[in-house]
Amino acid sequence: MPNRAMPKWMMLAAVLLAFSNAGALRAQETPAAAVNETQQPAQVTPQADAAPVTPTNEGTPAAPVNEQSAPANDAAAVDAQATLPNPVLPHDLSPFGMFMAADMVVKAVMTALALASVATWAILLVKSFELAAAKRNARRAVRALSDAVVLRDMREALTVKKGPAAEMISAANDELSKSEAVLDIVSTQGVKERVASQLSRIEAGAGKRIASGTGILATIGSISPFVGLFGTVWGIMNSFIGISKAQTTNLAIVAPGIAEALLATAIGLVAAIPAVMIYNYFARSIGGYRLILADASAAVERLVSRDLDFRQARRLAPRKPESHVHSEAAIARIG
Repeated sequence: MPNRAMPKWMMLAAVLLAFSNAGALRAQETPAAAVNETQQPAQVTPQADAAPVTPTNEGTPAAPVNEQSAPANDAAAVDAQATLPNPVLPHDLSPFGMFMAADMVVKAVMTALALASVATWAILLVKSFELAAAKRNARRAVRALSDAVVLRDMREALTVKKGPAAEMISAANDELSKSEAVLDIVSTQGVKERVASQLSRIEAGAGKRIASGTGILATIGSISPFVGLFGTVWGIMNSFIGISKAQTTNLAIVAPGIAEALLATAIGLVAAIPAVMIYNYFARSIGGYRLILADASAAVERLVSRDLDFRQARRLAPRKPESHVHSEAAIARIG
């Protein structure tokens, strides 16, 4: 029995040794595969540790990707809209464009205010030249009247000059001619009063003529803001009506109508402010011109008074020798 058992044991040991050698040989032939097999449990174990967040966390990281792509799409849409010409405001917001798009009533208001502004500047040009020429002629007449001694010295000026000063001299000469018959009988005070009355009327008429046209400036300056305000109110009413019809309060829709309405007020101010300034300028200039006319009137009155004094002196001059002769005769009789 021992002799038979020993070979079996030896045979079993030989088989085990053969299997062990075969395993070692196989491990040497495929080392990378063994390494991979050993690393796989290491990768699986962290996944097993992170098991509480397994299924849901795998889907959630994809959401930020979609959120990041959404702003990119919005930016692309904004850029595409920016390239379009006026995608929100189809109206032409230039002054002329707003005028053409305005209501008929607002257009009429704007047109009237524009014409008023043109009239203001036209009056400025015309009256400036007229007033400058009138002042120049009046100053020359005042200097000539100041240099004259009697009224007859100014008769030559009537043939070469025209204007209020020449009218004053002519009126004074006419009054002296009409009163010639009574100058040696009554007092000369009545003649002086009549001459002063005529000169004052000539002075007032000249001031009124030179001030003609400035009343238009006062009217434009006073009512233009209110006319522009009327156009604004009318335009805003139309804008509100358009809002109610469109059933929207979008500023892009409301703004053009309100801008058109406010343009009427702006034009009213543009017409009113220069009109008031020009009117004040002419008021001061006309006041200075009337002062020059007052100087001319005073100079003519002085010449008339001087002529009357000379006339009275000539009338009284021949009586002195007669009185002297009578006194000598009386003395002779007494002696």
